[in-house]
Amino acid sequence: MLEVLRHSWALLLGMLLLMLGNGLQGSLLGVRGSGAGFSAFEMSLVMSAYFAGFLLASRLTPGMIRRVGHVRVFAALGSFVSAVLILYPAFPHPVAWTIERMVIGFCYCGVYVTAESWLNNASSNESRGQALSAYMIVQMLGIIAAQAILLIPDPSGYLLFVIPSVLVSVAFAPILLSVAPTPAFDTTKRMSLRELYQVSPLGFMGMFLLGGVFAAQFGMAAVFAAEAGLRLSQISMFVAAFYVGALVTQYPLGWLSDRMDRRQLVAAVAVVGGLAACVAAVMPDRFTVLLGAAFLIGGAANPLYSLLIAYTNDFLDLENMAAASAGLLFVNGVGAIAGPIVTGWAIESFGPGGYFALIAVLLLSLTAYAIWRMTQRPAPSVEETSAYTAVGPTVTPVAVEVAQEVAIEAIEAAEAEAEAEARRDGAAA
Repeated sequence: MLEVLRHSWALLLGMLLLMLGNGLQGSLLGVRGSGAGFSAFEMSLVMSAYFAGFLLASRLTPGMIRRVGHVRVFAALGSFVSAVLILYPAFPHPVAWTIERMVIGFCYCGVYVTAESWLNNASSNESRGQALSAYMIVQMLGIIAAQAILLIPDPSGYLLFVIPSVLVSVAFAPILLSVAPTPAFDTTKRMSLRELYQVSPLGFMGMFLLGGVFAAQFGMAAVFAAEAGLRLSQISMFVAAFYVGALVTQYPLGWLSDRMDRRQLVAAVAVVGGLAACVAAVMPDRFTVLLGAAFLIGGAANPLYSLLIAYTNDFLDLENMAAASAGLLFVNGVGAIAGPIVTGWAIESFGPGGYFALIAVLLLSLTAYAIWRMTQRPAPSVEETSAYTAVGPTVTPVAVEVAQEVAIEAIEAAEAEAEAEARRDGAAA
């Protein structure tokens, strides 16, 4: 890990600043939109636009990079992010915010694609797994720390929009001044959605349901908190709790997943998150309950993302893993676009408790589907399963493909070790 930090500290520092800006603008819009009189449904459209832009950019950015290069794409998209952050308070209207939020989503995805390809190029085969872990931790820490910036007094009504713009602008300096451009990369071959569903119905349906959960967590948490009448300090802690939970549970659950039937773990983790959401839906006026529920939901949803990718890979040859993972990210993105809209409808129809009620429905539906799938085919043996690699919903197909390479290398290393041990045992006999 020290070797990773020595070679990639500038990139990781830049990503930390970028995530500070992204985490802050998401929560800030939820708070300011409520204060400006936007309805929950109007804010849901604003938040949904981010995921639409993100999904679009995941398909278009590789072609942009091949045409003009990493540096130009990175700098251009970063400039747009900084500019849009300043424009939010200038045009406080749902339509304007929806357009701007879509641009932000597109640009952030493009920035992530470029940064992740740089990180992969800067890492050796031996350090790629550690580099990906550091990248994931930096992303989570940036979003968590951003919630503290939300508490800075803002009497002018403009400062909190300037801060993320400055953070984003500054973030590009260490990256562009210290990282060399990488070669153009080829897009992963596609797997049709029909083929993906046939390979793993649980992976397909699970990622779609998780898209709605993640969108509620990342896009609508601050909107819910404002509708529920929480103070600014409470909103900050509430949003941060989702990501603290994700940091705490990601790696322990990954360790478990390599040692048991992953469907059982998917069902168990989803039911814990679903029951926590049920409790919060019944008691949305108890702040300690909300914090605990956010911690458990974040601690369930983010590892489930990696679990479902790993489970799908259990039924694939090594050469098809990257294509399947890209398809799963697309399915998750479709769910994330629909998630805020349905969440906004639930809040308007049933009050603040509707926010957690919807999350409960999504996670408990995943639990029920996972249990049903256990009756449809046997689980692969633990010895035959693919390795779990932690990734999160904020990454792009580039990082997931790197994760697959790490998983494949782990599988091949384990197979080589098993063969060597068998030879040693044969020689001893």
